[in-house]
Parts: sequence; C-alpha cells; structure tokens
Amino acid sequence: MTDSAAIPPEVTEHIRRVIADAGIEASADLVARILATGVGLGLDDTDRLDLKITSAALTEMRAAFRLFAPYRGVPKVTIFGSARTRPDDVLYRAAADVAAALAARGWMVVTGAGPGIMQAAAEGAGPTHSLGVSIRLPFEEKPNAVIAEAEKVVAMKYFFTRKLMLVKESSGFVCVPGGFGTLDEMFELLTLQQTGKAEPTPIVLLDAPGGRSWEGLRRFADEQLVPSGVISPDDLDRVVITDSVDDAAAAVTGFWRNYDSLRWAGGRLVLRLRAEPTDAEVAALNERFGGLLVSGGIEKTPPLRVEVEDGDRLDLPRLTMRFDQRRVGDLFHLIRAVNALASAPAS
Repeated sequence: MTDSAAIPPEVTEHIRRVIADAGIEASADLVARILATGVGLGLDDTDRLDLKITSAALTEMRAAFRLFAPYRGVPKVTIFGSARTRPDDVLYRAAADVAAALAARGWMVVTGAGPGIMQAAAEGAGPTHSLGVSIRLPFEEKPNAVIAEAEKVVAMKYFFTRKLMLVKESSGFVCVPGGFGTLDEMFELLTLQQTGKAEPTPIVLLDAPGGRSWEGLRRFADEQLVPSGVISPDDLDRVVITDSVDDAAAAVTGFWRNYDSLRWAGGRLVLRLRAEPTDAEVAALNERFGGLLVSGGIEKTPPLRVEVEDGDRLDLPRLTMRFDQRRVGDLFHLIRAVNALASAPAS
C-alpha cells in the first residue's frame, strides 16, 4: 500500500474489505495500492484539476485495457502517420498495403483511429484486424468508419494515455512520414529503445516509393546529432528505413524470427529463443558481443529459478548473460545476430 503512514489504519482495513467484498482475488495488493493512492490524493488536499486529470487518465486506461484484453495473445503492430494524408496520396496506399500484408500474416493493426494514414491502415487491415485509440479534439474528425463500424475503438482525452496504449500493446511499429504528431511518436519510440525503458521491438520508417523523407532524418542525425555527441553513431541503426512495403512487413515479422522475449533476473539478462543455438553459434556470439557484458559469457541455461517460480516461458531455450545495463540500447545488435543464426527457424 502506498504512503500507508498517512492513511488511518481503519481506512486501510476498509479498503481491504471493499476489495474482498467485490470478489477481487487476483493482484488484490495492486488494486489496494490504487485505491490507497486515491485516498492519499484526497488527504493531500490535491487541487481539483489535478484530481480530474488523475480520474480521467485512470478511467481511460481501464477502457483501453478492456479493449485490448480479448486480443492479448495476438501480435500487434502500431502504424503512425498523418491525419492529413489524402486517399490519393501514394503514402496512403503504402500504409494500406503494409497493413494488409501484416494482417495476412496474423497481425492486428493498431492506429490512432483517425483519418489519413490511420484510416488507410485500418482499411488495409480490415475491421477484424484493426484496433483504434482515438483522441478527442475540438477540430478532429470522428473515428474512421472502418474502426467505428467494428466498435473496436477507445477514445482518449489526453495524448499521454493514448500514446501509452499505442506503444504498450504492440510488438512492432511502422511510421509513415507525417507532421509534428508523427515525429513525436517516432522520437518517443526511439527514446524508449535507446534508454531501455521499453523492450526491443522492430521500428520501420516507411516512405513512398522513391521518397526521401526519412533519409532526410538520417542525414540530420549523421550531420548534426552524431557530431555534437547527443546520440551515438549507431542509434539510428535500430530502425529500418525503406520505401518497400514487402521489406517493411518482413522487418516487423523477421524481428521475431528466433527472438521471443527477454527478462532481467537480478543482474542477469535472459533471452528466450524459438530455437536452441549450437555451441559453435554461442561461441561466435561471445566473440562478437563479449564487450557488452560486465563479466562471464553468454551461456545456454535451463530456466532460472525465478522463471520457474513464475512459469515464465519454460518451454523455450534461452541464453543467459551478465549484460552491461548501461549498454542496453545495444541489445538490438545482439537480437539481430540471434535472428540471423543458421539454427533459427525459417522466416
């Protein structure tokens, strides 16, 4: 329970009784913490506007969690792009085509549910493979017809809750050239990956055939950001820049060719894979990536005790290592190498 010293014991006990009376058993401790935080905000004499922000954000998050819950086991890709892109624009067709290609491979497509690129992606994926997280703005159009008709959309008041859901639920991202909003979403993705605040995921910057928008971004990074030392020379290597719909779809799905997931257990990093590498392949990984470790080497191991206790992906082979957490932004290099192993499943 959060800030329990500030909450009278009888209130804490009443919170527990309310949870029990509601029939909540799973994660009751976390539900109690949420309720206690709300009581704490009242005890803090929090400004009414701040309370309204908190209440609305929590309400919106609950609605979004409920929208995504039935599709928890389905891989999802979020497609970002401008609401102003017209249906006769080649970018509109590119967004629709990459969405269709991913939907055909069993992926669901998540968008901001608006017009432009968002509508193109929903049209390409079709209503059964589309989910939307819209934003309520005084000048914004209603959710596009594809998503609205399927009733697979949730509306948000705040950009930060909307962005949370657009990023949290997806295992891949495609960004189509757009305006401030698209750039904001793309740079947040890069920041989350660079700092290790989000698990590694594929990020594709898709342009129109022959387009140069994203190449302009790369030039800016190479000529301005890298020389000034504010990003590392390979920070933009984590993204795939392409004008090919086929290459974009392959980059998203190929990222998961052999790599399945990761987990930190104390100071150890565990990579769970779809196929077990050979001893020679592990030796080659150690030779190439030994500089990213704080000690020891990359090893094939059975599930760690904490994984066994949680029943966490126990059927998968894994590689365990003491990875330097200050180098977490370099994990994508290791994942790409794991996906390129000869032992990896065919893509």
